[in-house]
Amino acid sequence: MQRDRSCSIVEQYLAYLITIKGRSKNTVIEYRLDLLQFFKYVADTRGETYSDFRFVNIDYICSVSLGDMYGFLAYCQDALHSSPGTRTRKIVSIRQFWKYLKTKVHLINDNITEELETPKRPKRIVRCLTLEESVRLLIETGSSSVRDNCIITIFLNCALRLSELAALNIDQVNCDILSVIGKGNKERKIYMTPAAKQALSQWLSLRATKNVSTDALFISRNGGRLTTRAIQNVVKKHIVAAGINPIGLSTHKLRHTAATLMYKYGHVDIRSLQQLLGHESIATTEIYTHVDDGQLQAAVNSNPLAMMFS
Repeated sequence: MQRDRSCSIVEQYLAYLITIKGRSKNTVIEYRLDLLQFFKYVADTRGETYSDFRFVNIDYICSVSLGDMYGFLAYCQDALHSSPGTRTRKIVSIRQFWKYLKTKVHLINDNITEELETPKRPKRIVRCLTLEESVRLLIETGSSSVRDNCIITIFLNCALRLSELAALNIDQVNCDILSVIGKGNKERKIYMTPAAKQALSQWLSLRATKNVSTDALFISRNGGRLTTRAIQNVVKKHIVAAGINPIGLSTHKLRHTAATLMYKYGHVDIRSLQQLLGHESIATTEIYTHVDDGQLQAAVNSNPLAMMFS
């Protein structure tokens, strides 16, 4: 009976993520794949046949050790060549499942994943547009498309995620405020800049002349909601048209650009930036606080000995 009662515990957990925690479909898919991969690894090392989550009951979960987990991470690194970021995500998937078992459904007494360390991730400088490139991009879209100019203006002024922008409806635009539904179905308010308000006003005036039945803010030529893929294509097209090297640039890099420009030129404190971006962890926000070569040079030259010549 114990086995029958708990054989679908992983699927119950995934359902909990959707219905209670409000995790996105893509996030839950990633968690599911990570857990499938982990339990398959454990079964393979024990010479067991593993097909799906029905194999995993509480007794089996309690037999898993930290050694199994570190072995799995080594397997991901050596056999799958997973990056530190990917391995960290897999650790998060495992940790959250074990935490659920202990604190939510009380099926285990000890959470061994509390001792599970994450791989050290190399610090990275985020690729984004320079201020000059951002201006060129806005000038190019301003002369070619009202809709596309509005899309890119919002990206560069409001730092939205691609999924957030694609999901925007007309009723989420209210005077100076944009109501955004972010990760975990959490709503946040973003105060629009004068440029964003003007671009939205121009687009809404043009949109009103079109015969559409959808509430979507951004629509395609066919009158339907603009898809995330279509928005990606729009951004790439205008980046190329503006004479900017498109390698490594994406819609998400426009979000990076907005955050970096706010931090660098607006002297926005990191807590405000965290709230604006909708980050749960301030560690995520810190990747936008890097300094460029000009700032480093200015810092060196600020030394009072910088002009002492012998």
